[in-house]
Amino acid sequence: MTPSLRRLTREQADLLKNPDPTFHAAPISASNLYDWHFTLQGPPAPSPYSEGIYHGRIVLPPTYPLRPPSFRFLTPSGRFEVNREICLSISGHHEETWQPAWGIRTALIALRSFMDGDARGQVGGLDVGEEVRRRYAVASRGWRCEGCKGQIFGEDEEGDEEGAGGQAGRTNLEVLEAWWGFCRERGVDVSGFGGRKAVEGEGKGEEGEGDNADLEKKTEEQEQEVGKGDQELEPPTIGSLKSDTGVSGREDAQTHSTTSTTTAAAASTPPSTTQLPAVQQQPDQTPQQRQILLQSQPQPQPQPQPQHQQQQQISPDTPWLDRAIFGVIVALVVMILRRIARDE
Repeated sequence: MTPSLRRLTREQADLLKNPDPTFHAAPISASNLYDWHFTLQGPPAPSPYSEGIYHGRIVLPPTYPLRPPSFRFLTPSGRFEVNREICLSISGHHEETWQPAWGIRTALIALRSFMDGDARGQVGGLDVGEEVRRRYAVASRGWRCEGCKGQIFGEDEEGDEEGAGGQAGRTNLEVLEAWWGFCRERGVDVSGFGGRKAVEGEGKGEEGEGDNADLEKKTEEQEQEVGKGDQELEPPTIGSLKSDTGVSGREDAQTHSTTSTTTAAAASTPPSTTQLPAVQQQPDQTPQQRQILLQSQPQPQPQPQPQHQQQQQISPDTPWLDRAIFGVIVALVVMILRRIARDE
């Protein structure tokens, strides 16, 4: 199993172990983990999409999670064009902003909050009136997907046609109702999502319990399968990223404190002591860049010695010595002048 498939299998198991009642996402086929369908609850009121339930598709590249997935909505919403790839900071249109630590869960949560954003100038976006979007939201609850038939993960593609709404498949509302029933079995509160029908509807209690048992069995099998493969470092989650940020902040504070102490100590040293400037090596610099950086550093200049060490004290005998020398010079000059006068 490739690292990409192991990552997708792990994400699939995590979505079942820790279900989110705002969306359901699963591969359209057990043989292809790179093509997913999702059913998404609209953003909360007062959003015009609050009454809507939207269905879409996620296509993941073979190099996932190194490269981002692409998203498209299949249900008319008035916000995005139908079956056209959406331009998002978490999609394939902006690979430079994608982070491998993100996953399908993170992307769907961001997509739900992104629906209330401005659509003007966006690739795949629609700019229509709020009333039109509200009408689309109401109509979206009865929309059916012809591709996945509204199947919940763990259902047999051929043997669970009756549980999946027959040959026509489930509507978006029925998909989330079945998913809310599974979430309730896992202890997730879905009272604010209108999922009471899934477990209290007439004639659906036993069927819901059977589906949930199958889902739990599938989850355990997938977790065992992942454990048998090669061990791979788990990508950091959003929580761990926040924790790492906190640790980095404390380390930065300690570094800043150490730097301040070093600066104060350097200021108190004698001026005759010269220290070379510290060069901090960046983790992403090449040896050539580090050499250029070292060459560009200003060379330390020697500090002048204190003047009181260079000046010599004047001896008290110096004036007498100067006078004696001056007298000798005068005598020599007089002798020379007399000799010249005698010769003439």
